[in-house]
Amino acid sequence: MNWQLSALCLLCLSQICLADNGMVMSMDDGMTLAVGNMLSYLHFTPGDTLWFLGWVPESSGAMVGTCIALFMLAVIERWIAACRGVMEFHWSQQAIIIASDKLNILPTRSSPIGFIKRFTPPFIPAYDISRGVMFAAQTLLDYLFMLTVMTFQLGFIFSLVVGFGVGETLFGRFGSVTHVH
Repeated sequence: MNWQLSALCLLCLSQICLADNGMVMSMDDGMTLAVGNMLSYLHFTPGDTLWFLGWVPESSGAMVGTCIALFMLAVIERWIAACRGVMEFHWSQQAIIIASDKLNILPTRSSPIGFIKRFTPPFIPAYDISRGVMFAAQTLLDYLFMLTVMTFQLGFIFSLVVGFGVGETLFGRFGSVTHVH
């Protein structure tokens, strides 16, 4: 029985040694980038790929256009956040009214406090699907902005920061409606 086990091990070992898929798995050579010249430090030089292989602003005009597009996307992200804040307040008020109607009580200033703490808002497709779509859009933009910052292109980064600042200035007060009430 012992010789059969050793023969089986030898057979398996020979199959492992003979398996060759043509890939060289040596880690001795440095990594080379086949496409692009990504710089791993902060820089202003054009030529960084932004999100797609076809979007590589190499001229001054292309850089300015890209920076304007990133600025506008950052403002739009802040607008979506403000819309979500306003709608969350509206939806929470509607949920209290719907729950009060189901329980046949009047929503007053004193009665809903304890009621809200134990209250799970009902699933309302129009509200919850809209909430999910807005959150997904905002998350998509956030991930795209993260990839933009990872290019280390200072023009892109400054465009985003200024866009977020302008967007928050324009729309921030609407998103904070939920904190006031």
